Amino acid sequence: MQYLGKKMHKYKFCPVCGGSLEKKKVENFDRLVCRDCSYIFYQNSKPCVGVLIESNGALMLVKRAEEPRKGWWDVPGGFLEDGEHPEAGARRELKEETGLDVEPMQFLGIYMDSYGCCDYYILCIYYMGRIIGGKPSPGSDVAEIGWFTPDRIPDKIAFKNCREAIDDWISKKIKYE
Repeated sequence: MQYLGKKMHKYKFCPVCGGSLEKKKVENFDRLVCRDCSYIFYQNSKPCVGVLIESNGALMLVKRAEEPRKGWWDVPGGFLEDGEHPEAGARRELKEETGLDVEPMQFLGIYMDSYGCCDYYILCIYYMGRIIGGKPSPGSDVAEIGWFTPDRIPDKIAFKNCREAIDDWISKKIKYE
């Protein structure tokens, strides 16, 4: 297991009372704590979900139409909404990005990474899934939908966590063939 380390972002004000935040040691970690109300501002990894869809031995990937990494290939998925179950988020994100109705079938793994302009940490939950309906149609943040066999996976994969999930898919696929 890998611990990526703690990045302290430059937040200045408490989201509860508006007081000033200061760095303090809490539970053996540097945390931001409000000087006025003592609220502890926990900076947690943002939860994401992705689904690897295989059909006829090929993996579906989407080409990003937005930054970060516009023009790079990605596993379809995205950030979970507050309180959203990962499987529900997987269905929603795949519908938004590909126009397809999918069913998450098997848990693949959890991968850590950093993301975006602020370089914050993300916790990525991946499933294997299957298409159960819909018509393939790239969403607003997707330029193209593509299918790739294990020996033809593009070099330009958007994020380290996607590459790790794809590599795990390939190793499990080879193991069971």
